[in-house]
Amino acid sequence: VILGKYTWLSYEDVYIKAVNFGNGLAVLGQQPKTNIAIFCETRAEWMIAAQACFMCNYQLVTLYATLGGPAIVHGLNETEVTTIITSKELMQTKLKEIVSQVPLLRHIITVDGKPTTWSEFPKGVIVHTMASVQAMGAKADPGNKPQARPVPSDIAVIMYTSGSTGVPKGVMISHCNIIAGITGMAERIPNLGEKDIYIGYLPLAHVLELSAELVCLSHGCPIGYSSPQTLADQSSKIKKGSKGDVTTLKPTLMAAVPEIMDRIYKNVMNKVNEMTSFQRNLFILAYNYKMEQISKGYTTPLCDSLIFRKVRLLLGGKIRVLLCGGAPLSAATQRFMNICFCCPVGQGYGLTESAGAGTITEVWDYTTGRVGAPLVCCEIKLMNWEEGGYYNTDKPYPRGEILIGGQNVTVGYYKNEVRTKKDFSVDENGQRWLHTGDIGEFHQDGCLKIIDRKKDLVKLQAGEYVSLGKVEAALKNLPLVDNICVYASSFHSYVVGFVVPNQKELAELARKKGFKGTWEEICNSPEMEKEVLKVLAEAAMAANLEKFEIPVKIRLSPDPWTPETGLVTDAFKLKRKELTAYYQTDIERMYG
Repeated sequence: VILGKYTWLSYEDVYIKAVNFGNGLAVLGQQPKTNIAIFCETRAEWMIAAQACFMCNYQLVTLYATLGGPAIVHGLNETEVTTIITSKELMQTKLKEIVSQVPLLRHIITVDGKPTTWSEFPKGVIVHTMASVQAMGAKADPGNKPQARPVPSDIAVIMYTSGSTGVPKGVMISHCNIIAGITGMAERIPNLGEKDIYIGYLPLAHVLELSAELVCLSHGCPIGYSSPQTLADQSSKIKKGSKGDVTTLKPTLMAAVPEIMDRIYKNVMNKVNEMTSFQRNLFILAYNYKMEQISKGYTTPLCDSLIFRKVRLLLGGKIRVLLCGGAPLSAATQRFMNICFCCPVGQGYGLTESAGAGTITEVWDYTTGRVGAPLVCCEIKLMNWEEGGYYNTDKPYPRGEILIGGQNVTVGYYKNEVRTKKDFSVDENGQRWLHTGDIGEFHQDGCLKIIDRKKDLVKLQAGEYVSLGKVEAALKNLPLVDNICVYASSFHSYVVGFVVPNQKELAELARKKGFKGTWEEICNSPEMEKEVLKVLAEAAMAANLEKFEIPVKIRLSPDPWTPETGLVTDAFKLKRKELTAYYQTDIERMYG
């Protein structure tokens, strides 16, 4: 596509649109404190619809546009919504297939005009456009009833987040939770205000993006909408030679997930490698010089304007703070962004269950690998986790499971009392605490570092969750496999594994493939690894594992794992920490 200039709506324009939309929904029969769903890409209409719901005290149910069909059906039926706000494209792709499985659905509202075909929708479902609902609201007589304003404890959002077990959980976020969370976050962005411009392109159904945009709106900062496919000049949907969104908008603030930062890092590094040796050496010299200066607290205006200006222009040239969240950012990428984009990279840590708030690094803190100190809206404590061997009395740093307490800690999971009781607790002062399942350590200066995860649930770099136990269970029963341990890292986009092969089966497979050698040689042979991987991939497909759950590389272990080796418990349960340490060099090899 070739995109033109940005067109802007004032706060007044947006307010009127939101009021009219809220009133229009009331005309369609939406009652205060009842659920309404939004299933839509990140765009201005998403935020306008959300603000309308917040004003009228409708509970907004959010679903990722990337959730699978069954998960969407589960969310819509569990919340018993009668109305869903969506876009033409999603309606004609994802929604069309599942509408028949959502019996209570009555209204579909498309934010971008009327779709061409809608004959295949079941009887009793009416399709409206957002504009027509706003027109109804503008005509409605406001005199007949006063508007029901929400109180702080009312639910603002029920946000579905991908769970470890098949079905997603709906997190109930109150108005109070949102206000507390965005107050905490805003305090870490110095001089935030009307002179800033924020670029919004991450999914608004994700707590990171929603809270970042609400931080901006609460401080009068404009938001320009974009998408991952149109973000930069090199993006996939931008016509060669025309401008991407960052070049046109020139934002000053941007949130990013590590995957996007890693992509920028690789792009720039590829360009550096294509330079002449003089240019390349100059770049590396400037890079190392600046790294040294930053660590001493100095700036490097000359390097910034001569060497790094071109790199800065990749994101429009005006970025003053880059916020990173959602998954851990590697030290190399964080340092690269600090140096080449000439701006601080704030790493944050928070969960949907804590309304996105937890910790954010200070802008002047150039250390890597940490997530910063607790925000002003919450407290954090570390609880001993004996199984993992983490104690808050550990030296040099106290370690343990991270508990977040404060006004930003959410009400719990929708219609899931059991899970709520498990993950949340209330202390003697009546403060709510969230048990995150993440393991952290506190440094001398009060900053938190995430060091482990309690559950065997790992979030890959692109944001997919992999349940290691589920993958192992699917592959354990193969004749070829005596034991298997799956490993995934949040810094990478794929899963690897260590396999104790069955001696008889593997020897037979080697014979079939014409491979000769000792047992050790068979296990250490790259071509036998490939053959075993083929078998694992077939079994994984048969067990309906997702593509990202299937191990891409493996290490065949010639020796079995026994309790004596310390790699498994007496009950032969995997000791992940010990296995990881034991196979550390293999992990590094498999991740290149």
